[in-house]
Amino acid sequence: MPETEFDPRIRFDDARQIMEVDFTDLHFQSGSTVNQFYDRIEERIAESGESLWFFLVNLNGMRIDPAAWVDYARRGRALNQAHSMGSVRFDASPETAAQIERDARTERFDPNLFTSREDAIVRLDALPSKRRATGILHDPNYAPGDFVRRVSFDHEAGILEIDFSHFTFFHARDVGDFYDHIEERIRDTGQDKWFFLINYDGCRIEPAAWVQHAFRGKKINLSHSLGTVRYAPGSETEEEIRRRATAQDFRPNIRNTRAEALARIDEMREESVV
Repeated sequence: MPETEFDPRIRFDDARQIMEVDFTDLHFQSGSTVNQFYDRIEERIAESGESLWFFLVNLNGMRIDPAAWVDYARRGRALNQAHSMGSVRFDASPETAAQIERDARTERFDPNLFTSREDAIVRLDALPSKRRATGILHDPNYAPGDFVRRVSFDHEAGILEIDFSHFTFFHARDVGDFYDHIEERIRDTGQDKWFFLINYDGCRIEPAAWVQHAFRGKKINLSHSLGTVRYAPGSETEEEIRRRATAQDFRPNIRNTRAEALARIDEMREESVV
């Protein structure tokens, strides 16, 4: 589904601090479509400039096939953990309501199901905001010196190497600080475009950091990448990248070793001149 299908279904009420997501009559047949939708929700949150929102979710007539349930539950849980000050659902179909009730008992959260939008908003209005007056201000976990050795350039080969190995992105501040450093280093080279070689071995991206990581990663690739190859053998981050690649219809280009990743960059270089 194109983004134009999703955007009218994602609305923000700044006064009430509510993000409303309208799943009315959507039929999720696969995890790919689920991930497409949630990718766009995350992008819209990043674009909003606010990290925390009350979630108002319209489930009227939505259907989820068994093949899509795992992705739907996983992405919804991660989004709530990272960006929700409280979530309320309304107008759920009997089948979806029953499934959510079962999940709620298993995972010990209140599903907050209502039969009308008005009742759902009343519930959200009663919840306390967790925003600070000046927005979310995370304390930095890293200093610029922590990034310097993790960014290097092979000018002869035209490769920018980024080392995320055994690094943890705890929240959006960590992502912003690291990507700001990368972009500043690119500007200092005087060369705008590079092949990206990224080491994700042992990297952890916590739910509170995924939205900003995906947003900044996409932005820097569009601006500065001639092609990106990652290597991350057997990590949870690798699995997440592959899921998002499927949703966004791009090749994740993940290899097991650095040597294999470099070989892939050589292939990409040859493809670009054909």
